[in-house]
Amino acid sequence: MLRWILFTTALLASGLGQAEVRAQEFDWFDGARQRAVPVRLYWPETAGPVPLVVFSHGIGGSRRGYSYLGEYFAANGIASLHLQHVGSDRSIWTGNLWQLVGRLQDAAQEHEALDRVRDLSFALDQLLADARYGKLIDREHIAAAGHSYGANTAMLAAGAGVVRAGRRLEMRDPRIKAAMLLSAPPFYGEEDLQAILKSITLPTLHITATEDVIRIPGYYSPASDRVAVFDAVGSPVKALAVFEGGSHSIFTSRGGTGGTELNPKVKSATKELALAFLQRVFKGNDEALARWPETYRPLLARWTSPGTAAAVR
Repeated sequence: MLRWILFTTALLASGLGQAEVRAQEFDWFDGARQRAVPVRLYWPETAGPVPLVVFSHGIGGSRRGYSYLGEYFAANGIASLHLQHVGSDRSIWTGNLWQLVGRLQDAAQEHEALDRVRDLSFALDQLLADARYGKLIDREHIAAAGHSYGANTAMLAAGAGVVRAGRRLEMRDPRIKAAMLLSAPPFYGEEDLQAILKSITLPTLHITATEDVIRIPGYYSPASDRVAVFDAVGSPVKALAVFEGGSHSIFTSRGGTGGTELNPKVKSATKELALAFLQRVFKGNDEALARWPETYRPLLARWTSPGTAAAVR
């Protein structure tokens, strides 16, 4: 089953060209796990092959979230596949209010964290095998991205390793060549971040804010955790942007979170940074990434560019 959703966007200039955008929804089903994997694909109406971003939402999200990123990527010639994880999606918010805490805690369990990574790999399998789209995707230029819980998903797909019962759980998908991590939390219950994240050696982009604090029942993560994740990742090519102020949900599609004036500015800066990072990683074009911190310096508390030890503060 699939649905077509057509919309037009402003044509956005970039080194990857300009394109109109088509959005298509698929309701895929993984028979091996008896698990639905709904997705939304933002597709640039341009000649292939095109790079691809696979995006994983935060807890309580859906495939229609983070549309400002999907539309922007596609308008600039990059396809963007947005997953919906049925064990930790928007259905959490429906049902008996008194059972909400239990639903949130169930969604954060380890089995769901691992199933989310399997969702990512399964969806990538499906898209690459698709008769229309598969042959048009540049298979050497695929990135994983995610926000919050979705950043954990992207990190596992990018090579993060967790040890259980003396055995390292390897969830890495070798098709992933870069990762973009918005508000990345540490792995719950794990004390040695470096042991988990040093195995991520592909290029990574980390985006957060000074008020990027996670508060859900039974779990608290201060903003400093996002920087700790950046420090622990083993990649020699990694970048960190920390916006001043904001909130944990400022990177979602919700308007006004983190401040009604700041929210659209941070979203604009975030999508431009993500695109500039992909241009550097996939095209070897540093121009946009070099300009970005100067353009958005008033919003920044910290900027560390790829491959450098010094940070612009």
